[in-house]
Amino acid sequence: MFDAIAFYTFAILTIIMFYITISTKQPLYALTALGAGMILVSGFFFMLGADFLGVVQIIVYTGAIMALYAFGMMFFDTTKEIKETRYTSAAVITMATLAAILVIIIFSSAIIGTNISPQYPPIAGATNAQSIGMVLFTKYLIPFELSAIMLLVAMVAGIVLAGKKMDQSLTLMAEEEISFIEEAKTKVLL
Repeated sequence: MFDAIAFYTFAILTIIMFYITISTKQPLYALTALGAGMILVSGFFFMLGADFLGVVQIIVYTGAIMALYAFGMMFFDTTKEIKETRYTSAAVITMATLAAILVIIIFSSAIIGTNISPQYPPIAGATNAQSIGMVLFTKYLIPFELSAIMLLVAMVAGIVLAGKKMDQSLTLMAEEEISFIEEAKTKVLL
């Protein structure tokens, strides 16, 4: 009974958070909802007994969301007001429905399939984290190291790109200077 209540609570909250992520035009609202949704997804892993994946979900994805906060604060102009409109396009609803049907088919085929066997059977006497560690650091060591290098390169590139716009700080400017910059942007666009 508790499992069903926990599952439906996590499911409803996750759907709400991800809906807020895709429907709002405020970047900071979207990032906050995305971070909350990622934390809620880890609850599913904990309920299924996959503690390692739950912790990795929190560390990797939610840590990445915190990095997105930093980039969001640097790249988006949070001083201007955005008027949000509420509308649903038929194309968005159609694509979301097709994506949901595709996900259901993919997951149900694995459940219904009779000839599916694990490629790496569980090691006798090993915990979930130990089994994942054995496969990750033996069979998939090279892709694991390559992904770490790619993440390092992406992080350095993000820092370099963010550093190019650091010559002006809106918090240290007077209101007149900010309005002058906004007018200059408007003139350039026209």
